[in-house]
Amino acid sequence: MNPLLITLVGPTAIGKTAFSIELANAFDTEIISADSRQFFKEMSIGTAKPTLPELAAANHHFVDFLSIHDSFSAGDFERAVLVKLDELFKSNDVIIMSGGSGLYVNAVLNGFDPLPYSKEIREQLNAKVEKEGISPLVEQLETLDPVFAASVDKANTQRVIRALEVCLVAKKPYSSLRSKTNKKRSFSMLNFGLDAPRPWIYERINKRVDMMIEEGLLQEVESLAKHQGLNSLKSVGYTELFDYLNQKCTLQEAVEQIKLNTRRFSKRQLTWFRNKLEVQWLDAQVIQQNPEIGIEKVKEYIQVAGILKQ
Repeated sequence: MNPLLITLVGPTAIGKTAFSIELANAFDTEIISADSRQFFKEMSIGTAKPTLPELAAANHHFVDFLSIHDSFSAGDFERAVLVKLDELFKSNDVIIMSGGSGLYVNAVLNGFDPLPYSKEIREQLNAKVEKEGISPLVEQLETLDPVFAASVDKANTQRVIRALEVCLVAKKPYSSLRSKTNKKRSFSMLNFGLDAPRPWIYERINKRVDMMIEEGLLQEVESLAKHQGLNSLKSVGYTELFDYLNQKCTLQEAVEQIKLNTRRFSKRQLTWFRNKLEVQWLDAQVIQQNPEIGIEKVKEYIQVAGILKQ
């Protein structure tokens, strides 16, 4: 029978890291991280990376393997993960992939279309964002590709820049170049998601942000301030504190904005996963109290699907 990739998704701060470790231990296997912010070595506190004890509890891949100066697309991630899975499946029937970066998760599960790239144009677009903000680029994207512009998160600078870059290089709309056909994989796949009532998620987000500040997020951001123009640092938790360091707001205002933007981000994550992937949803509140219930649910789904030999 084919080996199995179990993917665990859900909004930020809902408990994916803890439960993915429980799953990895239950199946005696390893974890592929699909959180694009956790790729970068210099970003730790603000990305809620697994702690050293958590990393020791299960072997993680694709955490802390890039510099903020490195470019690593969803297509790069797809290719690298498929190579890693080929290696890991030689000694494991099951691998866990966990993360909240929908584009990267989907690249592994369904494939990512090879699209044109121009370093020169991307640098020009980045420079324009630095000088004029994202609005002029959004307007240009709406002109060149109104279909994609209508669906993209217009606050996601990287996605707007990438789509516009493709439009300018290919001289065609980005949306017209994206295939609707999923690529075939040599392994079976089951997707699970953690969900909970919104007030519970929001409370966890607020507490996490407070904890990040206590753990030294401001100091981490200060150490990266000279690089704040990099795409990798245009991320919730960093951009707001750069605004504080640039005297655009008070520290309290920056912290409250981080909480607000993270809550908005979590809502977009849930919407994306519900619309784009076939996911079996699990109760995060129940799993936090008793992870074994979640593990049994996952095993039941696997048994019903008839994927693995018993």
